[in-house]
Amino acid sequence: MVKNTTGILQKLGEYGLVSIVRGVKEDAALHTAEALYRGGIRAMEITMNTSGALRMLENIKEAYGDKMLIGAGTVLDPENAVNAIQAGADFVLSPTLSIRVIETCNRYSRLAVPGVLTPTEILTAWEAGAQLVKIFPARVFGPKYIQDIKRPLPQVEMMPVGGVSLKNAADFMKNGAYVLGIGSALVNPEWTERGEFGKITQAAETFVKTVNGVTVV
Repeated sequence: MVKNTTGILQKLGEYGLVSIVRGVKEDAALHTAEALYRGGIRAMEITMNTSGALRMLENIKEAYGDKMLIGAGTVLDPENAVNAIQAGADFVLSPTLSIRVIETCNRYSRLAVPGVLTPTEILTAWEAGAQLVKIFPARVFGPKYIQDIKRPLPQVEMMPVGGVSLKNAADFMKNGAYVLGIGSALVNPEWTERGEFGKITQAAETFVKTVNGVTVV
C-alpha cells in the first residue's frame, strides 16, 4: 500500500533534477550540498556505496531539512532501505527491481524508485506500488525510449539515469521524463577533491536553466 509519498513525488516533478552524489568524501558532503543548493538544485541522492553514506545523508538532511529532498541510492535490499530511511532519506533508489525494497519503502512512507529498463519491468514495478521508476541505464535506448514507453504506459512516471548530460537533458524532458538523475556531469568527485565547488554550482545553474526552459509538446 502506497502512503503519503505523493508529496515527495510531486516535488521531484517540480524540481526536475536529482543530483547523484557518488564517490565524494564525507568531509566534502556538506560543501557539495551547499554548492548544489546555490545552483538551484533541490533534490540530491547519496549512493549507499559511497564511504560514510549514511552519515552524509543524515548530516545533509539535518542541515537542509525540508529545503532539499535527500535520497539514498544504490539500495539493494530492505535492510539497507530501512537504514537509509532511519538516516532521513525521503526517497530510495535502486539500480535493479526489488519488490521487497518497494514494499519496505511504502511501509515507511518513503518514495521507492526502482531501477528498470524493459516494459515488463516497468509495469511490474508500478503494479508493486512504485510511483516513479528509474530508467537505467538510460543511454542504452536514449530519449525517444521514454516517449515509446509512455504511449502504452502513460500512468508510469519515469526518471532517466545513466548517460544523462547537458547534450540530451532537454530531449529526455521533451519525450516525457518526469525528472532527471544527473551524475558526474553535475557532481564530479575530482572537483570536490580539489575543492572546486564553484564548478558544481555553475553546472547546477546550467542544468536548471536547461530543464526549466523545456516545453513539452
